[in-house]
Amino acid sequence: MILPVIMAGGSGSRLWPLSRRLYPKQFLPLLGEQTMLQETCARLAGLEHQPPLLVCGEDHRFMVAEQLRAASQPNSGIILEPAGRNTAPALALAALHATASGKEDPLLLVLAADHVIKEARAFLDAVITARAQAETGRLVTFGVVPTGPETGYGYIRRAQAEAPGSQPAFAVDEFVEKPDLDTAEQYVASGEFFWNSGMFLFRASRYLQELRTHRPDILASCEEAMTGSTVDADFVRPARGAFLACPAESIDYAVMEKTRDAVVVPMDCGWSDVGSWSALWEVSDKDTQGNTAIGDVILYDSRGCYVQSDRKLVAAIGLEDVVVVESDDAIMVATKDRVQDVKQVVEQLSAGNRPEARVHRKVYRPWGFYDSLESGHRFQVKRIVVNPGAQLSLQMHHHRAEHWVVVSGTAKVTCGEEELLVTENQSTYIPLGVKHRLENPGTIPLELIEVQSGSYLGEDDIVRFADRYSRS
Repeated sequence: MILPVIMAGGSGSRLWPLSRRLYPKQFLPLLGEQTMLQETCARLAGLEHQPPLLVCGEDHRFMVAEQLRAASQPNSGIILEPAGRNTAPALALAALHATASGKEDPLLLVLAADHVIKEARAFLDAVITARAQAETGRLVTFGVVPTGPETGYGYIRRAQAEAPGSQPAFAVDEFVEKPDLDTAEQYVASGEFFWNSGMFLFRASRYLQELRTHRPDILASCEEAMTGSTVDADFVRPARGAFLACPAESIDYAVMEKTRDAVVVPMDCGWSDVGSWSALWEVSDKDTQGNTAIGDVILYDSRGCYVQSDRKLVAAIGLEDVVVVESDDAIMVATKDRVQDVKQVVEQLSAGNRPEARVHRKVYRPWGFYDSLESGHRFQVKRIVVNPGAQLSLQMHHHRAEHWVVVSGTAKVTCGEEELLVTENQSTYIPLGVKHRLENPGTIPLELIEVQSGSYLGEDDIVRFADRYSRS
């Protein structure tokens, strides 16, 4: 049986300002109503497989769980990496988890949560071809048939001989780094090279065998981490100390470049890793002038542009090959040939400890989200939405009081020893230093306006006493 392993980590800097460190692109609906993570799960329909196993960081655990829930997508667990250590250790955790019972040894279909694949049928056909190879013990990588001399991808060179079994599949001759333009043109012209997609299919035990042969240090750290792991609902938490001691390495370097059993299966499916705003423009729908417009956008005498607005009206006049992105708290403007430099902006923001590098004005929590509407000296106003049946932690604040006005739904409020229901157009007051809790007992989202007042209004002024999401 195939067990999809979806890698849902990532820092989110290349598509800033929409993508942020705490809300990277895999959680965004970039090409439709579903997020990229949800699309990754959806394209598995038609393939016989177990529910996917997710690997992500601690900061993203509730977004992963909520997006799977919203898509009615079951899972085989969510492994929480204590820190990023690249793909070889992440997949070792997944393989060890998948074989922990000693009764199963599934084929691991390794996918990234932030890739675009426009032709799902071609993707599934390639997986079926790869399955025949993986069942014989080979380690399969998927090579995307190049559509041009792309310098932003690594390449895989196939051997001349086809691999035994179902076709088309080829032995891997070599993996090569991102080339310059002249070299990329030669690669494409030769017909021997594919883009390295970062997707794989292999038996869990075969990957662990190869890791034991070529990188036993990585395997040892991951085995220790999983031996000391704990389980909380769907979350699997490897032992932090053991995993932090693990070397960081990609699966390409650790295993695929060293094994004698690497096979590449060609894949021609409209694939993109959406690694920049220009890449997103390439896979997006366009008008007759080559423009992509998303949101409240007016374009006049403009060509080849990508313009997206989240909130405000954006009017673009006389632009060519320009990207304009308006988010809730930032605007980014760049020519398409310079969008890779957005990471330099993110680095400057991070160096200055600016929140725009990490979070949006709208911040998602396991119970829903809040949107910071206004702030000033000794006050802050937020719009809070609590999902049906969800509750915030039992908490208190040392430096602020809070006023809650219910806009829609019903709030169940604990304030000290008192418990009350607050309905639409009603309000309540939470004094400084008093234990309190907010809960939505209804079947529709609870929406309220919160006005904070006090000497300090930071999110770290929260003392949690009890929390269903293990944050206390």
